[in-house]
Amino acid sequence: MEKYLSYLKKSREEQLEELKELLRIPSISALSEHRQDVRAAAEWLKEALKKAGLEHVELLETAGNPVIYGDWLHAEGKPTVLVYGHYDVQPVDPLELWETPPFEPSIREGRLYARGSSDDKAQVFMHIKAVEALLKSTGSLPVNIKFCIEGEEEVGSRNLPSLLEHEQERLACDLLLISDTSMLEKGKPAICYGLRGLAGLEVIVKGAKGDLHSGLYGGAVANPIQALSKILASLHDDEGRVAVEGFYDRVEALEEEERVSMASIPFSQEKLEQELGVPSLFGEAGYSPVERMWARPTLEINGISGGFQGEGTKTVIPAKASAKITCRLVSNQDPAEIQQLIAQHVRKYTPKGVFVEVMLTDQGHPFVTPLHHPALQAAAKAYETAYGATAAFTRMGGSIPIVEAFGRILQAPVVLMGFSLPEENFHAPNEFFTLDNYDKGLVTIGYYLQEVAKLAF
Repeated sequence: MEKYLSYLKKSREEQLEELKELLRIPSISALSEHRQDVRAAAEWLKEALKKAGLEHVELLETAGNPVIYGDWLHAEGKPTVLVYGHYDVQPVDPLELWETPPFEPSIREGRLYARGSSDDKAQVFMHIKAVEALLKSTGSLPVNIKFCIEGEEEVGSRNLPSLLEHEQERLACDLLLISDTSMLEKGKPAICYGLRGLAGLEVIVKGAKGDLHSGLYGGAVANPIQALSKILASLHDDEGRVAVEGFYDRVEALEEEERVSMASIPFSQEKLEQELGVPSLFGEAGYSPVERMWARPTLEINGISGGFQGEGTKTVIPAKASAKITCRLVSNQDPAEIQQLIAQHVRKYTPKGVFVEVMLTDQGHPFVTPLHHPALQAAAKAYETAYGATAAFTRMGGSIPIVEAFGRILQAPVVLMGFSLPEENFHAPNEFFTLDNYDKGLVTIGYYLQEVAKLAF
């Protein structure tokens, strides 16, 4: 590894300048006016893979933005690692809150500020540069490598599942490696082995064909806001447990080892309450806050609309009220089934005098890699070598729906090795990436590929 580490040190400034080039491209997948910028980022990465020494590099076209593919397959008898990441970024609004322009990268106090620096361009770039450093310094790689870098993660990876189905043979691997998660905190690496799934709905309650004068009709017709409030109140019991019949039927109990592992992670309830500005935490009884945030299912009301919202008073009975709902799901829960269970519950608890409509929206399956999988243990060794600290095994409360699709379609374990920090403002103004983790992350990746080379799949 000496040659590898020496190469990284010598090329560091050149690498950072290249990374800045990538960060200058406003590849915002959610905004159609940036479609050409998104493709420009794909073309940039295509050339970066070629420069690094990858072969068979090409853009795989989809119905939306292209996927970049490249490989190096000369490690005979060794495992094949597929590296996944994304080159699209979130919109930058509100622009006025940025201290420096979001697409003019700047380094301040060891932090690289730019939209996409933490999520996910820098982390994708690190894998490319780790491969380049190994090839340039040693002439080979310890494992076979494939890259699959998409441009629609920030809009739900809508075209990637069909590409995975179509390109199963090309993308076949022993292990999927992703860096799109975060560490616990500075100096404390984390390996994420579980992600929650997602199920979304919108509940629409309608009353009269138009808004009514509350003085003329009040007391004679149902109020959609009141009806909606009753429906929403029925979704949980007083302790925060979801009251929808069948909601927990497929939920697997946490293994005792997992509960012990989660309990060992440094966590202060008081500190979190202060950070969030709430008088107390709240949630399902019988589980710690960490367990509730990472490994238990939830049902959240994300937004409510209806009636007069302007200044002053307008005495109306509104014609319509609606609420948006999302659920975070855990192993064995099926998003389509959960949507149907909630829809049935909503209809059951709809009061007389109103109509109800339930629209089904987002779906994403949960994913878990077995805690003792050798690929996860190898990641722990690599982190400890680079950081001098024991890596924590964590789950993540959020969802990356495409991870489940990768695991299911390619039949490969998934290792989530993140190098960002929770405070790096991804999806918010003044996003940044900590350069200490850039340096140590490159070291970690190099050691990890060496550890994977020892595994038998």
